[in-house]
Parts: sequence; C-alpha cells; structure tokens
Amino acid sequence: MKLKVLLFSVVLIMCFPLFALSADYQIGEGDSLDIAVWGVKELNFPVKVRPDGKITVPGLGEVVASGMAPSALQAHLASRLKELVKNPIVTVTVREITNSKVYIFGSGVKAAVYDLSRRTTLLQLLCTLPDVKTADLRNAYLLRGGQKVKTDLYRLFTLGDIGQDLLLESNDSLFIPLLTDRSVYVLGAVNTPKAIEYREGMKVMEAILESGGFNKFANQNEVLVRRKNGAQEQSLEVKAKKLFKDGDLSQNIELKPGDYVLVKESFF
Repeated sequence: MKLKVLLFSVVLIMCFPLFALSADYQIGEGDSLDIAVWGVKELNFPVKVRPDGKITVPGLGEVVASGMAPSALQAHLASRLKELVKNPIVTVTVREITNSKVYIFGSGVKAAVYDLSRRTTLLQLLCTLPDVKTADLRNAYLLRGGQKVKTDLYRLFTLGDIGQDLLLESNDSLFIPLLTDRSVYVLGAVNTPKAIEYREGMKVMEAILESGGFNKFANQNEVLVRRKNGAQEQSLEVKAKKLFKDGDLSQNIELKPGDYVLVKESFF
C-alpha cells in the first residue's frame, strides 16, 4: 500500500507542471484528453471532446466537458464516479489543444487564425503580425463574446502602454481596419505644397521644412493644423514665430495621419 501511495505521489509530481500550465484553460470541442482513475485500469483512457462538447466515460455515459477547466472536470468526474469506485482519484490531462483559437480580421492586416496553445497576451499576438504599418490601430478592437473588451490598440502597441495589455481567451476576435490616410498635407504659402508620408512623431515644422519651408508671402504666425477626429473637425493654431524667435517648443505640435497644415499668406 505504501508503495502505491509513493508511486502515485511521483506521478502527481511529474504531472504537476502540465497541470499548472493548463489550470485556467477551458476545454473545448476537438480537444484530446487523457483521463485516468488511479488503480482502475478500465477507467484509464484517451478521449476526444465531440462537437457537442461531450465525452463518453465508461460507467457514466455522456459527460459535458467543453467549457470546463481540467481541474473542474476532474472534480466533476470524481464526484460522479463515487457511485462506481471507492474514493476515486481522477486525473484529467489536456493532451492536444485544437479548439483554442483567436481570429484576426479586418483590412489592415492579413486575416488569420491564431492557435492559442499557451498563455498569450494581446501584445504578444500583435508582435507576431507580419506588418502593421497599414493598420489603423487607433480604431482596432478586441471582441469577446460579441462585446468590445479592448479598443484603441495604438496606446498598447505604439506608445508602449503595457497597462492596456490583457490575456487572450479562446474564440477572441481581433479586428484591425486599414489605415486609409497615411499622409500629412502641407498647403498654402510654402515653397512646395505637397502630401508627405506620415512618420511616427512627425511635427508641424518638419512637415513645413519638407515642403520647402515658408515662401516669401507666408505669415509665419498664421499656421493652422486641420484635423478630423471622427465626425468632428478640429483646428489647431501654430505661431511659428514664437518657435523661431522665442524657442517656444509648444508651438511645434505633433501631427497625426490625415492632418492638413495650412500656411496663410501675409498681406503686408
């Protein structure tokens, strides 16, 4: 008896890392399980969760497994098997995960299905995407059960606000739209009015200088940045002379994709 207890303890220790890793995992349809009842070889068997979320257990019949954590299923089977086995000790091991996936869609990235075979955060998933340069992360969001649980991924992925990160769950859906306008437009009294490809951190004076700088008719204290913020429009005044003469860096505001920089002419 002592030998059996010792052997059982060894088995538990060997299984502990896998059990710990899958402690919060929710079993899903298609997953493969190994179920073992200590000392009852007829109740040691592999089983695959059917599309209806159930498994067949000898002596019990059909048992719902989908949606349960392995530890919860263990406890449930142990309770049910008391009718057949004295003090049953049940172990449930997730041998193969096929159900846990995250779906990525939207025109900003290539659509994909991500296998959630281990603990993965939203940031870790974003880091695996091949190219997010054309993605509109500000308007991207994560869906869970049909509800938006995270919006504006720009703060997380671009600004590095890791407080926005969260653990992904099976069947989460990540929507990433296309960034339709990646340009900044510089118009008015500059030497070369043009559209400039937006760069992260670009400021208004960089855009003006890339457009050849102010022309001789420019009123350097009459610069407007026009910005669309959803359905609303915003106008930001820039006093460039304060920047040049007084070193007022607050005038050198940061631009966003789609901004229009308008340099007005002086009449004198």
